[in-house]
Amino acid sequence: MDKGGAGISWTCTTSGNDYNQPDDHTGASGSGRYRYGTVRQTNTPLPYIPERHEFYLASDACSANHPPRHSIKPVQDFNALITQERMDYLVSISARFGDRYDGKKHSQFATLIKQYTSASRRPLHHSEQCQLIPLLHNFKATAGWTWRSMTTTLHSFTSAGVFTPHKYMNEGSKETQEALLSTLLDAVIRKCNQKPEARGIDAQGTANLLWALAKMIDNGLELETTEKLKEAVATLLPHVKTKAESTVNYFTPQEVGNLLWAMAKLVENGLEKTPKLKEALTALFPHIKTKAESKEGKDHFNTQGIANLLWAMAKMVGNGLEKTPKLKEAVAALLPHVKTKAESKGEKDHFKPQEVANLLWAVAKLVEKGLEKTAKLKEAVAALLPLVKTKAESTEEKDHFKPQEVANLLWAVAKLVDNGLKLEKTPKLKETVTALLPHVKTNAESKERKDHFIPQHIANLLWALAKLVDNGLEKTAKLKETVAVLLSYVKTRAESKQEKVLFIPQHITSLLWAVAKLVDNGLEKTAKLKEVVAVLLPRVKAKAESKEEKDHFTSQHIASLLWALAKLVDNGLELEKTAKLKETLAALLYHVKNKAESTEEKDHFKPQDVTNLLWALAKLWDNGLELKKTLKLKETVVALLPHVKSKAESKEEKDHFIPQHIANLLWALAKLGETIELNLVKSTFDSLVERISESPQFTQQGILMSLWGVMVFCARFYLCKGSNIKSSLEKRIGELFSRLENTFQMDTEEEAIIAMAATWLGRACPVVPHYHTTISQSQAILRDQLQSSLPSLKIEEEKSLNSLPPVDLLLPDYNMVIDVQGPFHYVCGDFKTRNGSTLLKVALLKKLGFEVIEIPVNRLDNQDSMKRVIEQIKAKLAVLPEAHGSVSFSSGEWAADEAYFTAGEGGQCSDDCYFTAEEYLEEQINKLKKRKRKRKKPVKTAAC
Repeated sequence: MDKGGAGISWTCTTSGNDYNQPDDHTGASGSGRYRYGTVRQTNTPLPYIPERHEFYLASDACSANHPPRHSIKPVQDFNALITQERMDYLVSISARFGDRYDGKKHSQFATLIKQYTSASRRPLHHSEQCQLIPLLHNFKATAGWTWRSMTTTLHSFTSAGVFTPHKYMNEGSKETQEALLSTLLDAVIRKCNQKPEARGIDAQGTANLLWALAKMIDNGLELETTEKLKEAVATLLPHVKTKAESTVNYFTPQEVGNLLWAMAKLVENGLEKTPKLKEALTALFPHIKTKAESKEGKDHFNTQGIANLLWAMAKMVGNGLEKTPKLKEAVAALLPHVKTKAESKGEKDHFKPQEVANLLWAVAKLVEKGLEKTAKLKEAVAALLPLVKTKAESTEEKDHFKPQEVANLLWAVAKLVDNGLKLEKTPKLKETVTALLPHVKTNAESKERKDHFIPQHIANLLWALAKLVDNGLEKTAKLKETVAVLLSYVKTRAESKQEKVLFIPQHITSLLWAVAKLVDNGLEKTAKLKEVVAVLLPRVKAKAESKEEKDHFTSQHIASLLWALAKLVDNGLELEKTAKLKETLAALLYHVKNKAESTEEKDHFKPQDVTNLLWALAKLWDNGLELKKTLKLKETVVALLPHVKSKAESKEEKDHFIPQHIANLLWALAKLGETIELNLVKSTFDSLVERISESPQFTQQGILMSLWGVMVFCARFYLCKGSNIKSSLEKRIGELFSRLENTFQMDTEEEAIIAMAATWLGRACPVVPHYHTTISQSQAILRDQLQSSLPSLKIEEEKSLNSLPPVDLLLPDYNMVIDVQGPFHYVCGDFKTRNGSTLLKVALLKKLGFEVIEIPVNRLDNQDSMKRVIEQIKAKLAVLPEAHGSVSFSSGEWAADEAYFTAGEGGQCSDDCYFTAEEYLEEQINKLKKRKRKRKKPVKTAAC
């Protein structure tokens, strides 16, 4: 999400993203040996039967990178290993002993399959899986199987990839695969539920089983469609808690790492955070602290263990787990080990590229979720950054970062900067980013499939670069080249029909947010950039209109998307002229209204989301986007206002608006002008302005935006209620103005706000704004024709009165101002609903004692309507001594049109302050005739 000029910086949404977090896959802990004595070797037709302790392993999640530490006798011929004779032998021995069979031979066979894949340094490929699985249709776990047989079999098959689903697997193989998994899970559930507790349920077996179940999910098995797997997890968790609290059968450092990794992976994939899960985690955290602080070598975590533990804790916190004191203590105990190993000269202490990436990602995620930035944490980050630079610049293959690791590292650095790590004060950060950029470009341009970024990587990379640039990273040639390469990548993927390269809602949100943020920070609006936006807009529309839940945008996504589109329009990307943008906005606005009116918690907008949405709508309108023809925008804004009010009045810290949010909301609501009913806007303004006095941390820009917003509301109140009834908010103008009196170095727009505030308060203006003036063709024609009609009339053009923005025409002898109002004076250019800027200017001129006539430019587009305008001005001039107020000629058919005429001081105001032009003109002409009969020296007028 962010997370700009008149509005928002920081999230996204993103990123954010943020709205935008990498889904990194760390390895589980390395291999480990079973801790018990050897088991007698038995005679069997299997060609190689190792001792039990040689094959009860805690497999690595990335076995290719981390080979097992025990000796393996490679099996060269896979076909010789999976003969029908072997299968028949297993079936016969199981049938022979029935419930008395302990499952030993089955577990040995599973281990041989695992050893084959370990020797091959890869899991079974699809053809091998297709050969093996049909032979396993009678592979069943009976009631007599021991705990060790069950855990070894399930763990070995999982490590070998037997349960990995493949898209092209035939139905028969799928059924056999499901039946095999079901029989093993049934055995685990049955054993775990035995009362009293079954013999042999040990710490390592429990850890390996949970690792295996998590690894299946990580390999593509869907948790939601595997109820039995969830049940197996639920039955294992109490045993984890029991073993963790035991002083005898304790977990080793490696097993603690495996368990944390497994639980994090399961939670990440949708496992409910039940009390059992939380209790198991609470029991494990003290083990991390104790072992991390232990002086005994056997308790020490290795580099991969440290990386896994921090990754797992960050992942669980990222998925909603509470940051308990025990979790914080565990993290604090591990951080010194990160620093020590990162600075160590010993090879065994060196972090591998994946571990470095995981560690930085974990630290960044924990900081993002509110972990205190302690000295230990900063030291750990400072020690890791040189490692990233060294490995990024290394020519040795073992040091190379994979595409995912490059994406994770840049995301982590950006996230740390976003959470307060100062880029300009940390040279190592800049050097790290500089060293990583060539890897991004190389991978993006590579023809090798293994180097390719997936859609999530691309989204994360662009989000990270945008966030770093937003925080002061120099836009070097290298950075611009990297962005250009990534944009090409985005366009290619967005246009692809292949399902595996499609962007999900979160990716699309992050990409558009990143593009908008880069443009907002001065990146050139190249043709490539415009093409990327054009190709992403239909994706947004399609997902917004989709009925599939997986395609739905969250509340944060919608807010970030609208912010991004508004920011792109505001920065001159001519999207407002495209039908695609209007269609996309129409699809998104439907969801904004629905979510704003929803009572479900998942649909609720956070304070920043509400701010982004209202800012975006106001900014799109301010840039002349004609949305009212296709969207019920007023209803959308009305649906959002209760959220603003409730959050502004909330006592809960999570609902509070930060000062910038308050300034943006006041600006946005003011920009909307007469769009929303005055009373509804008043209650919202009251709630927000109350927060200003409670927030002394406002920036100069925030004070100026707030001051302008409050003045607009007071102007609207003044024009409708008259000067006799003052708004309670008027005192806030003086309070905000006093906070700016000693400020300098303002641009013209800021000086104009100061001048308007001084005029409202009746004070001397401390600045002299320099306004840029232009005379429109319609203004020039009106001036010429009015002068021709009244030759003796004195007319001045583009005159700044009391340092206010210039008026089009001033008639000084009559104290009258005539403004020709173009579409930018109205919300959505509708020539009916005045925006905030127009209301404020009219009210200030009126407070100075001027009559104000507002003429919509669409009433000057032909000679007949021009004559009618001239006649009405003449009628007004004729009765000016008794006339007060401001006149506005509205659009429509002139003779019967509704022209709103703002009541004079003390006058009554209807909901919209409208009189018909016919009635008003007839009344004024009748008065003019009566006055002519009474006057001795009538006003001289030229013939029309």
